[in-house]
Amino acid sequence: MLGKRVLSALVMAPPALAAIWLGGYAFAALAAVAVVVMVWEWHRMALGGMGATWWIGALAGAGAALAAVDFPAAALALIAAATVAAAATAPGSGERRHLWAAMGVLYAGLPSLALVWLRGDSDLGRITVIWLFLLVWATDIGAYAAGRTIGGPLLMPRVSPKKTWAGLLGGVASAALVGLAMGAAVGHAGLAGLAVASGVLAVVAQAGDLFESWVKRHFGVKDSSNIIPGHGGLLDRVDGLLAAAALVALATWSSGRAVLEWQ
Repeated sequence: MLGKRVLSALVMAPPALAAIWLGGYAFAALAAVAVVVMVWEWHRMALGGMGATWWIGALAGAGAALAAVDFPAAALALIAAATVAAAATAPGSGERRHLWAAMGVLYAGLPSLALVWLRGDSDLGRITVIWLFLLVWATDIGAYAAGRTIGGPLLMPRVSPKKTWAGLLGGVASAALVGLAMGAAVGHAGLAGLAVASGVLAVVAQAGDLFESWVKRHFGVKDSSNIIPGHGGLLDRVDGLLAAAALVALATWSSGRAVLEWQ
């Protein structure tokens, strides 16, 4: 299983980093494809298959990711409209299906739009998104390594039977190191602050991971899908990134400055 995980990561990481580096519609296209897959996985878990709500979420999410390059406000409006439409067209009435359909659009669409918007910053967009990806990857690796080697008390056993407090601390430490390294590489004046911010985002990423685990447990599925050998589904790999990206985008929008400009 570990070998499959490593091989899958080696295959997926280069095109992701290349798209981030190129930015613009190259990165938006990657985000658009990811949204389509994530909405499919969400509907597979929560609604039992594809239907009108899948088409609404997939098309609107992909369109919003592409539109966010030049028209972020319109992209946000598209996500909002698709959320309402998905809720209105969700089949059946049990298990709050209308709410789950709406959540699928928001869960996949908003963070993807946020990543494209963050990458659009002409000065710090590239380095901000690379920092986000690297710190989330470091969080996953650090949490896995610390959890397997140290073990100890479980973090939330009813939600995830394998995540430990040691894993959480390992993920935070690994992300903080990425923050220090990234700050040193770009000549950031506040290395300590960036390390702390990276550690906080590691906690957010782990919370995103736990949320997706809770959704899977609620619907009685092990993985969001099986399209990535050794990893499961795309949502299983990017759940932490979705949460971290949403928070960084919110912090950037509310402050009017990129997080990497903070001192």
